[in-house]
Amino acid sequence: MKMAIIGAGNVGGSMGKRWAQAGHEIVFGVPNPTSEKTNSLLASISKNARATRVSEAAAVSDVIVLTVPWEAVQAVANEVGDCKGKPLIDVTNPIIMSQEGLTAGLVVGHTTSAAEQLAQWAPSARVVKAFNQTGAGNMADSHYGGERPTIFYCGDDVAAKNIAAGLGEELGFEMIDAGPLRAARLLEPLAMLWIHLAIAQGMGTNFAFKVLRR
Repeated sequence: MKMAIIGAGNVGGSMGKRWAQAGHEIVFGVPNPTSEKTNSLLASISKNARATRVSEAAAVSDVIVLTVPWEAVQAVANEVGDCKGKPLIDVTNPIIMSQEGLTAGLVVGHTTSAAEQLAQWAPSARVVKAFNQTGAGNMADSHYGGERPTIFYCGDDVAAKNIAAGLGEELGFEMIDAGPLRAARLLEPLAMLWIHLAIAQGMGTNFAFKVLRR
């Protein structure tokens, strides 16, 4: 599958590297495809990856994965343009990426969500919320002994959700369908809990949520 990873930071870079290793063709969409940061990321991926502008990456790919900071989401949605019905997997959280912002928490919630807002900004896309409830370290290495960390996902399009679920399984996660896109109002606060435990409570990032059944 040809995938556009919009953003090449810790999260996007880790996900893109793992999916490239699984055989997918990864196109990182970034403002400066020849930057030192982007070149370093591409050098760490042996094959199946390149970088280009955001609009081109989205245009040539079958699936788009959004991993940019919340402040950039609307501008990126505008740059992506017509998604032509492609799955758009939203990994973002509506927080300000600073120590103060992480402590303050979500800037969107209760009556809407970042994912629902994104669906308005990118109306031709099939938006799925997924992978926002954990950190880059778990994207790079999801192994916890014999257990698979749980990732919840939601969206209004069944086929797009199935694609997201399959991609998550490839990363080693247990994927659980949380329902329609409005369930992102629950998944984004769950991400805030993970961030709060990791940073404010000093747990660090080497933990993940897990659903247990009996």
